[in-house]
Amino acid sequence: MTDNQNIRAMVRGAYDIQKLRIQAGNRIVANFKARLGQKPSEKEDTLDSEGKLVLVNIRARYKKLTDGVKTFPRKGSFKGDELISTYTELCLVAQYSDLEREEDSLFRRLKAVLEDFSVYTEFLEPVKGIGAALAGVIISEIDITKAKYPSSLWAYAGLDVSNGSGRSRKAEHLRENEYITSDGEVKTKKGITFNPFLKTKLIGVLGSSFLRAGENKYSKIYYDYKNRLENNPKHIEKSKGHRHNMAIRYMVKMFLLDLHIEWRRLEGLPVSKSYQEEKLGHKHAA
Repeated sequence: MTDNQNIRAMVRGAYDIQKLRIQAGNRIVANFKARLGQKPSEKEDTLDSEGKLVLVNIRARYKKLTDGVKTFPRKGSFKGDELISTYTELCLVAQYSDLEREEDSLFRRLKAVLEDFSVYTEFLEPVKGIGAALAGVIISEIDITKAKYPSSLWAYAGLDVSNGSGRSRKAEHLRENEYITSDGEVKTKKGITFNPFLKTKLIGVLGSSFLRAGENKYSKIYYDYKNRLENNPKHIEKSKGHRHNMAIRYMVKMFLLDLHIEWRRLEGLPVSKSYQEEKLGHKHAA
């Protein structure tokens, strides 16, 4: 396996553990809410603010129960309280704690591996809002040698435009793709044209991470673009959420434009101008 394949396996594995940890946490919160007669969250892979607060308190209680204990408490000696009332709940919280430690360990190891990549040390690491997890996704999911143009990168990340709207899983956005059957026969089927894992992390994680990171180049791009949308008669009827999503998408595209320029430069590859710069004369500085 190549280094990129190994990193991809590490990143996907770390995110798999993260998903299991979130699901385990949500089950703990659901049990606690059920005890109080409250309705649990409908989504198993996310936690609302109330759920996160419950987890904070439960984790603090679990730490007190196990702090300084060499072996896990035995069933007969365990005494519950209002937060962790049964031995089964104690084991469930222990499972969550084990997953959390494993997740932290995996991402720490990933950061050490990324230090060998110049695109990480010279470009990604200094960017506010990008940690080892997101950098690992970017480096392992993108083959910069195949992305000759910035538009190639946008298309692979699912940020290009199709039929006048942003790329999605809609039927009109699907394309015929060739595949080989087990009998060696070449057939076609309709499918998506982008990397869904990469798109989810860029739009769903990186976008909000830029905004949470405080004042930075990319958050400024977001707010400037959203202001343009809000003052453009063409977009005035769109909802706040729609304009927010448009601004997130634009901000991430501008980040990918910078990434394309810097990464290909670091790899000694030709750097092509974007459509805006080549055809429209717009300048963009990384």
